[in-house]
Amino acid sequence: MTEPYTAVGLIPAVRGIRKRADIERNLDHLSHLITAASWLSSLDLPVRLIAIPEGALQGFNDEVLDLDHVTFASECAIDIPGPETRYLGDLARRWNAFIMAQAKARHEAFPDRFFNVGFVLDPEGELILKHYKLATLYPVEHSVTPHDVWDRWIELYGSSLDAFYPVADTAIGRLGVLMANEGSYPENARGLAMNGAEVVYRASYPHPHTGNEFFEIQNRARALDNNFYVLAPNMGTYYLTPESDEPIDTFGGRSMVVDYMGRIVGQHLYSGGSSYVAGQIDIDALRDLRTNAQWDNWMKDLRTEIYQLIYEQPVYPKNLYLEREPYKHADFRREVLEKQIELLVERGIWRRSGRS
Repeated sequence: MTEPYTAVGLIPAVRGIRKRADIERNLDHLSHLITAASWLSSLDLPVRLIAIPEGALQGFNDEVLDLDHVTFASECAIDIPGPETRYLGDLARRWNAFIMAQAKARHEAFPDRFFNVGFVLDPEGELILKHYKLATLYPVEHSVTPHDVWDRWIELYGSSLDAFYPVADTAIGRLGVLMANEGSYPENARGLAMNGAEVVYRASYPHPHTGNEFFEIQNRARALDNNFYVLAPNMGTYYLTPESDEPIDTFGGRSMVVDYMGRIVGQHLYSGGSSYVAGQIDIDALRDLRTNAQWDNWMKDLRTEIYQLIYEQPVYPKNLYLEREPYKHADFRREVLEKQIELLVERGIWRRSGRS
């Protein structure tokens, strides 16, 4: 039996980095924030899981400033494992908790490239999962995805669910990662669920999409669709550079913990500073629902032969960055986004409005 526990999602302020050494300041802030969050959140049930949201180590300056991909890979991306994950591993040991986090990181098989990587550390500080983001924030994010280097990725890892939707089987449940824009597509959540995920990390998401409820709607729907928990902390205030003295709330709050029936069991609506969200996780209750319900354990009813028809024709181009670095913002819109819209119009799936 897995005893119920508290999961904590940090809501940190972050300083965008200019070089890898700048991450140290953000890590120091996270250490203090974990101390406060873990102490107060463990007054009911022990804290066994701590989630550090996407952007908390490095910020988003590669996106905000439209930085050169190769330069960022060389000067700002990290290695996993590396010094930063060792620092977080020490915190995992100190608090006897699993830590889920994210960083822009290099891959030894792809020189001069970086990926957006979610990872899990166990209470001994050991790295037990790496997930490579499958759906970036397409208009602006420069990270490479496995689909962007499809042919080489399949050579390295094969084409199983584990190659794209890895799940760590742990003492507190099966943990998976669904970062930011990945959660905008129900297929990514379903991939994790089909690989056994029970507690899923989903962070971060920007304003105005959070304030207009996109983040909440998606989190609750993904949790209900797949009968898993969603731990979804959002970022706090953002300092564009290490020297900035004017923070801006670009994320809009609405951090939450959602249970396996889509119910919010922990929330923090504000994000104009540093704080945390906490909620209780009951893995055995989830497992009881999945294996005993007649109706709302939806996955048992999947008519997969029918659903495969939806995806017979490819849509987004694979191998986009197998031979070149990612596009800058304006080039991406012209070379990819506009062509994708035209593709759906040409197939008769979408129609242009009279205002186009």
